[in-house]
Amino acid sequence: MLKAWKNYRKFKNLSFGECLHRAWISAKAEEINAKRIEEAKKAAGVEEDTNTWSGWKQAGYEVIHGSKALFGTELIWGSKGDGAIYKARFFGRSQVQQITLA
Repeated sequence: MLKAWKNYRKFKNLSFGECLHRAWISAKAEEINAKRIEEAKKAAGVEEDTNTWSGWKQAGYEVIHGSKALFGTELIWGSKGDGAIYKARFFGRSQVQQITLA
């Protein structure tokens, strides 16, 4: 419900019903996505911490240039309300470095 209100305030052109629908799809997708990530990680034999390129960036790290993703999986993106599937690639902790500010 909190996410629906945040989206309602952020996107002035959407009705509250649409924001609630999108928040509900996102909430249901979280569990499914976590399971898909864990299964793909296990199948690839990866044990280190992993995240997507943008996830590492939000955490203050950058993927080292030339690094190849350890594994990938298809995830549900519910924030647009259509439950679209996208391919996510995951990089390990050993493939990133902390972002240095100049």
